[in-house]
Amino acid sequence: MARIPADDPAAKKSPRGTAAIKAGKVPKRAVKAASEDSTRAATAAPARRPGRPTGAARGTEQRSRLLDAALTLFARQGIVDTTLGEIAREAGFTPAMMHYYFKTREQLLDVLVEERFGPLRAELGMPFQENSDDPVAAITQLTQRLVLVASEHPWFPSLWVREVISDGGLLRQRIHERFGNAHQKASLAAIARWQKEGRLNAGLEPALVFVSLMGLTLLPLATVKLWRNDPLRRNIGGEEIARHAVALLLHGIGPKKAG
Repeated sequence: MARIPADDPAAKKSPRGTAAIKAGKVPKRAVKAASEDSTRAATAAPARRPGRPTGAARGTEQRSRLLDAALTLFARQGIVDTTLGEIAREAGFTPAMMHYYFKTREQLLDVLVEERFGPLRAELGMPFQENSDDPVAAITQLTQRLVLVASEHPWFPSLWVREVISDGGLLRQRIHERFGNAHQKASLAAIARWQKEGRLNAGLEPALVFVSLMGLTLLPLATVKLWRNDPLRRNIGGEEIARHAVALLLHGIGPKKAG
């Protein structure tokens, strides 16, 4: 009687395709291609929606660039005349990227007030808080800080003049609604107190001190670019504006007294 060979245990466990490969019935090139396709399919990342940024760090940078572009354009041409699409192009992005972060202009303005104007407002309020018993130091440092802020943020003077202190400025009401006027009231109360104590000129009108201060700093800083072709003023910059403002505030137009 013929003997029946025993089954190969390895052959039983191998899939049909594997057995075919071992038998040499499938070309090696096809096997390699199928393996590469399988690897790519397993490691491929899910499709990203249009306009959606990649990476948390990169997303933060892109959002910041959009805010910077918005401030630059708002200062240059006003909020009303600036579209979200223009801001995206200024930042080097697509409109889809802009709409991913900011669905409307109103949302963008709220973010700017919170994240950009909020810190600047706190910084500008420090001189009066740190010099509660020294009005000269408080006003001098505030003047210098205004010029410093304008130097670090070139959009600040023009945007402040156009959209905050001007009638109908879109940022004026938003800033007031967000922060109120508690700091302003405290500063005016400090000026009135200094006058009563004889530390500050009694002839000053407290409510006009900050208006005068901004007129001496932000207005010339907002127009300094117009002086480039003016031989009499083209060398005037932030340092000169700050020095002039402090001298005018502390000593008026009369000669400085000796001692």
